[in-house]
Amino acid sequence: MDCVKQKAIAKKLISFMLVICLIGMPEIKGYAQEGAPVSISAPSAILMEASTGTVIYEQNADASCSPASITKIMTMLLIFEALDRGDIKLEDEVMTSAHAQSMGGSQVFLEEGEMQTVDTMIKCIAVASGNDAAVAMAEFIAGSEEEFVSRMNERAEQLGMQGTHFEDCCGLTDSDNHYTTARDVAAMSRELITKHPAVFNYTMIWMEDITHNTARGSSTFTLSSTNKLLKQYQWTTGLKTGSTSKAKYCLSATARKDDIDLIAVVMTAPDYKVRFSDAATLLNYGYSVSALYKDENKDALPRLIVDGGVAEDVGLVYKEGFSYLDVKGNDLSAVEKILNLPGAARAPIEAGEKAGEAVYRLNGETIGTVPVLFAESVAEAVYKDYVLKVLGYFLL
Repeated sequence: MDCVKQKAIAKKLISFMLVICLIGMPEIKGYAQEGAPVSISAPSAILMEASTGTVIYEQNADASCSPASITKIMTMLLIFEALDRGDIKLEDEVMTSAHAQSMGGSQVFLEEGEMQTVDTMIKCIAVASGNDAAVAMAEFIAGSEEEFVSRMNERAEQLGMQGTHFEDCCGLTDSDNHYTTARDVAAMSRELITKHPAVFNYTMIWMEDITHNTARGSSTFTLSSTNKLLKQYQWTTGLKTGSTSKAKYCLSATARKDDIDLIAVVMTAPDYKVRFSDAATLLNYGYSVSALYKDENKDALPRLIVDGGVAEDVGLVYKEGFSYLDVKGNDLSAVEKILNLPGAARAPIEAGEKAGEAVYRLNGETIGTVPVLFAESVAEAVYKDYVLKVLGYFLL
């Protein structure tokens, strides 16, 4: 066989083998590999699971950004905290000041002297991002916007928001001294939705009418949500949009799927469509890799023997429930809970003191602990208590 024929046969064999290989190959699908970084357009972003605070993804999350109306997340947090303390009630009437009316940007066109309930004002803030309503509420709670902003900064410090400083309560300012980070926005968003889930009663409203009652008469105004994810992403629960020429477009998006609450924060997006698409990308990625283990810790705990106390034993309670987010595909049914408790406790005992802990382990590693507390106080026994105890035995 000459050289030319050999080359021709070899080419045919190679072609045949390539066809066979291609036929046998599985279909290539257009999905990113699990755990691969997400591709978004916004320069700064973070994805967090709410119950644990676990960061699933971040991109320049500590970059300093102008927050625009995302500022109102802290405003709403202080409002709901005031409600919880009983300082204000939903049915309280709030008067709009001249200062509040003068706010530009996003507004619901409150007039000086107009009265609206706290409930309506929250809707105006959460749904339509009303700057006028935010200022009116700040004045109602703290007496002035300046005092309210001071409280906002104090609360930010308490939450560990080291990259944040507020200059107003609505985000309208273009001051360089009004700034935050994606990580800090996630932190205050988490505090709001986990401690005050009633906020979802407002942030999930797409459209609702309110009534203006002023000296000029009564008129209807339609609140329309600025959060278009409510119609674009089926698991959306909130939370807040923001945009100014300085801040560009930002969003703190919250969603719930399979009992998992995620927070996707997108900062300085180039346009309003990008902030929503980036948030949806982050949320989809989060749900594709996340599994949540929860233990409400409602099971009964044993009573602990007390040495030297007026009572012979003492009850125990868990301090809190436990949550663990897994993004590695582990079998969460393999999680073990181990109680670490002493054989006895020495009086005196104060209710709320730590007695031991519940330890959670997965694949041989500790993934978290929950303190176990004394449920009751037990005083130390004195001579008279022992005498009464002995007499009690004889009288039985």
